[in-house]
Amino acid sequence: MSKQAFAAILADVCDAVIAHRDELSRLDAALGDGDHGTSMAKAFGHVKAQLDPAAGLSDLLRDSGMTLLSVGGAMGPLFGSAFLAAADAVKTDTLDGATVAAMLEAADAAIVDLGHATLGDKTMLDALRPAAQAARAAAGRDESACAVFEAAARAARTGAEATATLVARIGRASRLGPRSVGYRDPGAMSTALILETFSTSARRHGGKAAGTTDQP
Repeated sequence: MSKQAFAAILADVCDAVIAHRDELSRLDAALGDGDHGTSMAKAFGHVKAQLDPAAGLSDLLRDSGMTLLSVGGAMGPLFGSAFLAAADAVKTDTLDGATVAAMLEAADAAIVDLGHATLGDKTMLDALRPAAQAARAAAGRDESACAVFEAAARAARTGAEATATLVARIGRASRLGPRSVGYRDPGAMSTALILETFSTSARRHGGKAAGTTDQP
């Protein structure tokens, strides 16, 4: 997968987040202050505006991460740190399956370092950790970048949907305690949406893989 294709994929990710602004805010309204979708749409709108198709893969991720950090909000530092960590895992301007897995593992580690969440806390990590594990398994089978993104997207969606069964133990939703059960975590759902868009867009711009959904 070339750097030009990856820039187009990132633009699609930004468009997907913006398009699902209202749905993401509705998810957040049940657990937080209801501005998750608005904040994410604003942040990724800025990311799209600064995308440079001529930049290398690592620079594209790093610039996106810095933009997300600068926009702020509750999720800006988390997604920004994830993108910055993923940038450090990219060593060439040709993206393969092993690099996709390394990107997601690095993003996972960055989220843990920043937010100190663990699996089951009802956070974005409940989508990201399964995605990273599925990506590593797919990369171990020497699958393409598209196939690894697909495996990650499937696992992220499953993990995000399962947050409805969890009690929030960290972040603003934790104040609800057991009342948080029955609601999906907006950060996990955003993570699933982003990875699903990576998968469907990678298939369009960089190769073919079986389909995934792209709904929050």
